[in-house]
Amino acid sequence: MEARNQTAISGFLLLGLTDDPHLQPLVFSLFLSMYLVTILGNLLIILAVSCDSHLRTPVYFFLSSLSLNDICLSTTTVPHMLVNMQTRDQSISYTGCLAQIGLVLVFGGLENCLLAAMAYDRYVAICHPLSYTVIMNTHVCVLLILFSLAISSVDGLLHSLMMLRLSFCAELRILHFFCELAQIIRLTCSDTFIDNIVIYVAACIFVGVPVFGIMFSYTHIMLSILRMPSTERKYKAFSTCGSHLSVVSLFYGTAVGVYISSAVTDSPRKTAVASLMYSVVLQMLNPFIYSLRNGDMKKALWKLTGRITSLL
Repeated sequence: MEARNQTAISGFLLLGLTDDPHLQPLVFSLFLSMYLVTILGNLLIILAVSCDSHLRTPVYFFLSSLSLNDICLSTTTVPHMLVNMQTRDQSISYTGCLAQIGLVLVFGGLENCLLAAMAYDRYVAICHPLSYTVIMNTHVCVLLILFSLAISSVDGLLHSLMMLRLSFCAELRILHFFCELAQIIRLTCSDTFIDNIVIYVAACIFVGVPVFGIMFSYTHIMLSILRMPSTERKYKAFSTCGSHLSVVSLFYGTAVGVYISSAVTDSPRKTAVASLMYSVVLQMLNPFIYSLRNGDMKKALWKLTGRITSLL
């Protein structure tokens, strides 16, 4: 096939999850509903943490940062898909696709780092409770957020710059609802050996290190809980980690599911459906997980809802 230089590419075609015109209205309604619930739920978490003085602690600071990141990650992919479906225009510009790849990697990587920071916060709270306020002070929390954002930005920028050296064939159709790095590399006519090496090395560093941090934190947390003499204290300690463990399990479980589905199936559409879980559904579920399993968050949300209702 004839290769094209990236400067000659006008854009790509995002074919979405289905090409059945009868299913398009259903898919549009489903994605619009999930996006609105994601925005509303995460905004309520941010407002509740901001308005309630009892929630101005490190754990809720990280939670509000996670909620903001979830809004950004969903906004990177879903609105463009909704506009394309409404206008029946499946195109995305080369620059737009490149930007989408970079932003998805930045916000996806930041989610990974924030989950590791939240695990470290729980480790300090349970294993070193007397030193918690000293170790997890405001300065440390802000530095953790900034460091997480910095390394996530480096990861996104690295892969975006690697894309600039690729040339593409005449076939520029992407069987996905957003520009995913793996799908774009499949379309290139260039040698992708270096790109694959960079992807695996970056994954080991930018994903492996936070995952190791989460495993390290929870190993020590579990050992500390098992050494507690009181069953009530064990339950209370474990319950403080329940919401975070649920989110961690969903995030990495769906990510592993996407990897396995892409390895065992030749259908890019099935992989796209699997990636829907970590890129859209999880961001919608996070506010429910943290609010339903947390008494303080429930109280703060009820107070916030009452204030909003009284203003209407």
